[in-house]
Formats: sequence, structure tokens, C-alpha cells
Amino acid sequence: MAKERYISEADSIANSGFGANSNAEGGRLVNKNGSVNPLKTGMSFLDRISLYHVLLRLPRFKFLLLVFTFYTVINIFFATLYVLIGIDKLEGTFASVNFWEEYMEAFFFSSQTLTTVGYGHVAPTGLLANALASIESFAGIMSFALVTGLFFARFSRPKAHLLFSESILLSPYKDTNAFMFRVASQRNNHLTDAEAHVTTAFHVTEEGRLLTRFYTLPLEISRINSLATSWTIVHPINEKSPFYGFSEQDMRDARIEIMVTIKAFDDHYSNIVQQRTSYIASEIVYGAKFKPAFRRSEDGSQTVLELDKINDYQLVSI
Repeated sequence: MAKERYISEADSIANSGFGANSNAEGGRLVNKNGSVNPLKTGMSFLDRISLYHVLLRLPRFKFLLLVFTFYTVINIFFATLYVLIGIDKLEGTFASVNFWEEYMEAFFFSSQTLTTVGYGHVAPTGLLANALASIESFAGIMSFALVTGLFFARFSRPKAHLLFSESILLSPYKDTNAFMFRVASQRNNHLTDAEAHVTTAFHVTEEGRLLTRFYTLPLEISRINSLATSWTIVHPINEKSPFYGFSEQDMRDARIEIMVTIKAFDDHYSNIVQQRTSYIASEIVYGAKFKPAFRRSEDGSQTVLELDKINDYQLVSI
């Protein structure tokens, strides 16, 4: 078949980083958010996970919730110890027959000790209570130093903040068709020297075995000086394309996945940032082209980039 001839003539990639055994694959290779999909096993959980990287990449709300939970749990732990050694060892607490009132006194003393605030209303008496307060003060200094470091690392970590179109379009292009997707910077950072690298994965049968083959897709423009507005990245489907001669059904049968990596220089961070995503066969829109996502401002002094229209397209004939 024609499609098999053009695939065999295209230059495949031998060092894609993913295995070639299609029978062992599950789902897509790269998730929409840019993370790789393979799951690692064969070692203990603690040996195959980096807690530091997990805390850096944790969503903001979950990270704050985790810090709050840690703070609450450690105060509950020390408050329980203070109650066990006797609430009378905390001078300045109010004697009460109600257990929960005494427990709350110990809890708030613990929070003051952990944060080294020390209002002075309550103070430990006796060797055991003072030793426990000293241990908690040390734990507070260490834990808050770690949390402060994590906050700074999360705040200062360079990020691309790119917004990709949800779909990839198969659109008319010159005398042929082309795959097109759109990307834009969604924050007020300025990205320069932006470079796109696009790779596709095919699942093909060779000598009775189902294998995965990877190919670099030639782009109309693979590098731009400034990503000030949106950038429509185009891969023409011509004789140099591994998709040449493919029908919609051929692409579904081959379970194609188009993996995208964008690298750029962020002049605010003075560092190179990158972001990944991927598109699978079910995310291809056939016979469509993107609508404009930017316009002139009312006073004519600025170009307005409408990020909510990054995925807007209209159907056309191909």
C-alpha cells in the first residue's frame, strides 16, 4: 500500500526514549499536560519517587492544603503529648473538668511553641514539659525552614506557561493539506527564540509483530524570534511527510500520537523554559481551519490576543 511505502521511506528515530514494543504500551505516551504516561515499578515506592519534585509540581491548592494539614497534625501530636504528661505542667492554663477545653489549651500552646511565637501566657514547668517544648521548637524551626524553601522554589521555578489548542486540525494548505495546532503564552512573560519540535508515533505491523515507530515531522516554520501573539505550527503533508497517502481511517488504525515540545527563552527568568503536550487520533479535526485569535484594540494602539479563542476553528472542505 502507498502509506506503507512512504512510512518505510521516512527516516525513523531510533532514540525516542520510548520503547518500540506496541504490545506493552497502555494509553498515550505523553499526557496533555506534558507529563510522560509510563508508570515505573520494580522498586519500593520511596526508592522510585522524589518527594521534592512531587512537592514542586503539586497544584497550588493541594500544596497549601498539604502544608495546612502538616501544621495541624503536628500540633495535634504535640498537644496530645502535653495532655499525657499532664496539663498542670503548663503553667498559666486554666484548670477545667472539660477534657476538650484542656486539650485546646495544649493545642494552642503547641502552635505557639512550634512557630516560636511564645506569647508568654502559658509556660512549661518541669523537666519533661520543658524538654518536649524544646523538641517541638526545634521541629518547628526545621519544618518551617523546609516549607519556606519550598515556597521559594515553587515561586522562582521557571515555567513556560504555554496554552495549546485542544485539537490539532487537518487543514487545506497551499496545494496539499497540513496538520496545524496553535500555541500562545498565557501569562505576561515574554518568550523569545521559541522553537518547536514535533514527533509522531505510529503503530505498525512488521513481520507479524506490532511495533511503534517514531518520526520527526518537518515543520513549515520551526523557530520564531518572539512568541508575542499566537503561533500556528504547520506540518505540510507532502512527499516528505510520513502521513502522505493516509486516510482518516489509516490514522486511527495506526493509533498515531503527535508529541510536541516547545522551547523558548524567558527574558524575565533569563532562562530557557519548555513545555510538552500531545495529540492522538481522536483529537484530530478533519477539514477545519483556525479562526483569528487576536484583533486590534478599539483605540488602535495595541494588538489584543484573545486566549479564550485559541481553539476556535471553522469547518472547510479539503
